[in-house]
Amino acid sequence: MAGNITFTMIKPDAVEANNIGPILAMINKAGFRILAMKYMRLTKEQAGNFYAVHKERPFYGELTEYMSAGPIVAAVLVKDNAVADYRKLIGATDPTKADEGTIRKMFAKSIAANAVHGSDSDENAEIESNFFFSHLERY
Repeated sequence: MAGNITFTMIKPDAVEANNIGPILAMINKAGFRILAMKYMRLTKEQAGNFYAVHKERPFYGELTEYMSAGPIVAAVLVKDNAVADYRKLIGATDPTKADEGTIRKMFAKSIAANAVHGSDSDENAEIESNFFFSHLERY
């Protein structure tokens, strides 16, 4: 059964380009409710802990450097079938392959600077949400 939460981060490239408002508007228009949200800057260590699943991958160092290079917006989103619906809204990791009207097609600069993160499973949505937010921070 599909869950009703997903996790997202608006990444440093999209924050720097002043795209927080337009991205949040798209999320809202797609029927998601924001359960928790914060604006913050990850340390390289925090980024490394969040992306620990990729530690052995060749892009890990570049990824943690990028994700700690500027502020991000982390959020827990609520909607029926949240993970699948959000993955559809954000589009393919490679913005050149993303469908028209998706967040990454509109705001991503490249595969690496792809504007937003979105959970890829219900299990990861819970893990990623818990990384950033206690249950006391969710409304």
